[in-house]
Amino acid sequence: MKSSQGIKTLLVFVCFITSIAIRAQSLEKEIDNVISSIYSSEEPGISILVAKDGKPIYRKAFGKANLELDVPMTTQNVFEIGSITKQFTAVAILMLQEQGKLSTEDEITKYIPDYPVNDKKITIHHLLNHTSGIKSYTGMDSFRKLARTDMTPKELIDVFKNEPMDFDPGEEFRYNNSGYILLGYIIEVITGDTYENFIENNIFKTIGMNSSYYGSNAELIKNRASGYKLEGDKFLNADYLSMTLPYAAGSLMSTVDDLLKWQNAVSANAFIKRESLEKAINGSTLNNGKKINYGYGWGKTMIQGATGYSHGGGIFGYTTNGIFLEDENLYVIGLTNCNCKNVSETTMKVAALAIGKPIPDKKDAITLSVEEAKKWVGAYQFEGEVIRHIMLKDGKLFSIREGENSREFQIYSMNDGSFIFDDGTISYNFSLTDDGRRQTIFKNSEGSFIGTGIDKAPPAEKKSITVASDILQKYVGKYELQPNFIIDITVEGNSIYAMATGQPKFEIFAESETLFFLKVVPAEISFNKNDQGKIDSLTLNQGGRQMPAKKIE
Repeated sequence: MKSSQGIKTLLVFVCFITSIAIRAQSLEKEIDNVISSIYSSEEPGISILVAKDGKPIYRKAFGKANLELDVPMTTQNVFEIGSITKQFTAVAILMLQEQGKLSTEDEITKYIPDYPVNDKKITIHHLLNHTSGIKSYTGMDSFRKLARTDMTPKELIDVFKNEPMDFDPGEEFRYNNSGYILLGYIIEVITGDTYENFIENNIFKTIGMNSSYYGSNAELIKNRASGYKLEGDKFLNADYLSMTLPYAAGSLMSTVDDLLKWQNAVSANAFIKRESLEKAINGSTLNNGKKINYGYGWGKTMIQGATGYSHGGGIFGYTTNGIFLEDENLYVIGLTNCNCKNVSETTMKVAALAIGKPIPDKKDAITLSVEEAKKWVGAYQFEGEVIRHIMLKDGKLFSIREGENSREFQIYSMNDGSFIFDDGTISYNFSLTDDGRRQTIFKNSEGSFIGTGIDKAPPAEKKSITVASDILQKYVGKYELQPNFIIDITVEGNSIYAMATGQPKFEIFAESETLFFLKVVPAEISFNKNDQGKIDSLTLNQGGRQMPAKKIE
């Protein structure tokens, strides 16, 4: 007969196991609800996996792998992973460094002697963390014309090597695919083998990534998910892209399970020492000492106070994102077969649910009294001379950051005292110091930043002008910002609208006859004329970047 103490112990154990099962079921339902609200069963879909301590706790697929054949998505589907490829390239470089075959401080001319550096010192480090200043070939006008052309790495380098540099090495961070093309070629120079073979033999085969490949349009790849694009409200097959062009910057293909094997191997230091990994995942520094979040193939991230590293990918017909939260030992990987949804936002929401700290939703916002809202109105000074203003308009609070293309964003009061932006991933927490001064903590995926209340008037609101409808009609058309990403300009009456691929249509407002601004995001669009006086392109000015887009229709 069992003792009463033994029965109590058994009951406690049973209750513990039951609570774990209930929590797992609850989490599964919560994740299901998030993903099914974004990915329809009749549209291109997503394969998503969540792993805790290296083991899957959630693995599902939603939507279609092939629309024409009406084939449902499964977690065995193979996707082009785009720029997640950069993780593999970075680790390959660090493997060669640990073998004594190169140093990240080596100048690139040591391995590519004829590369025109124009008396600049460009190192492998600069290529890895996007600070080289080399022109990114995917942003050049010629890239679209080359999309169907098979090229060797050397031929691809010839496309951009003579372009003027954007800045001196180490002066700025600017995401750059050309740098990773050069890294792939350096791997070939050192090993005497192709990049494809090196990754296949030294990574894929080593850890059993049996459903991972260097991309090919010709080979038969079992369970390949077809890629799509969204134009307006219509799905189309993704444009053709020779897989020789993304190369070491974006040509790999994989599955969610294989990428979990990859993350587990990275975490276990199977390929590189922890010391090398620390450099890859913990950001880096510009010449002036300013920290940037990008390291080597990964960027630092923060989700609901949990820190880790991540990387996304976007390539013709596919978008991807992978997140690893270190202290929680949690990995989330999402692979999609369309350019039409924000997979990064989806994986962030799923990761937040998995750690028990769901990202708040503005639909749960509470209403503040005007008097309560007024307490936080004013300017806040942050490190690096960043100033943000909180303003009250029609009983609603708005945030605006000083600087180029500054725009207002509504913030919403939540029950926990925070104020969130639309997507819930950015927030303020306001408080008063002992002497009654305003202060705030501003949080986003890059970290937490303390702002101190100062006396300063907010920037003047931009004024729009009226432009005649016959002039607006000249701007109508489709403009290609980058492969598979189109800005569609339309006119309705006396109003003009811009709609980017996979995004809603927004009205744009004229600051001059050719310069327009958006109110929903901090961005400007200028329309450009050719020598014949016809509009042949536009330039999107956003986040400090000038991005040209050719008119294609």
